[in-house]
Amino acid sequence: MLGEEVREAGRRWGFEPSPSEVEALPDSVRYWLPFADTVNALRAFKVTYKLAIISNIDDGLFALTARYLEVEFDYIVTAEQAGTYKPSPNNFELALNRIGAAPEKILHVAESLFHDHVPAKGMGLDTAWIHRRAAKGGFGATPPAEAEPDLEVPDLESLVHALGLRGS
Repeated sequence: MLGEEVREAGRRWGFEPSPSEVEALPDSVRYWLPFADTVNALRAFKVTYKLAIISNIDDGLFALTARYLEVEFDYIVTAEQAGTYKPSPNNFELALNRIGAAPEKILHVAESLFHDHVPAKGMGLDTAWIHRRAAKGGFGATPPAEAEPDLEVPDLESLVHALGLRGS
C-alpha cells in the first residue's frame, strides 16, 4: 500500500521511482516512533480497559512497531489478517467478532476520519477523534471525510484526562 503511494507520487510528479525508492517508505515504518504522549496514555488505558488495535499494516510490520508501544494489546487485527485495508468494514467486523463485546461497549479511538471514524460510526461504535492536526487544518495524508465523532481531543493525553484516568 505504501509502495503504491510512492509510485503514485512518481506519476504525479513525472518520474519513475526505482524499486528501492518504492520500498523505502514501507521499510521505514518499522522505525517510526509513537507520538510523545502515546506510551503513557496506553499504559493509563490498560489499567482500566482492554486494548485492541485495528492496523492497516501486516503482522510482521506491526510486531516490529508494537515494541515501541510498550503495552500488550488484548486484540490485534491487521490488514493482513482482515485481507482488506481500512476503511473497509471487514476490518472492523473482524475486530468486533474477536472482541465479542456489543458495539455500545466499545470506544474506537483514532485520528483518521476517513479510515476509522466513518466505518466505526457505520458499525454503531462511539468514537474519540485524536485531532492532532486541529491547529493545521486540512486532512493531512488522508482523504477528506465527513464523520461525527462523539468526542474530539488534541492528543491521547487529553483523552486520558477526559476519561478521568490517571496518566503514568
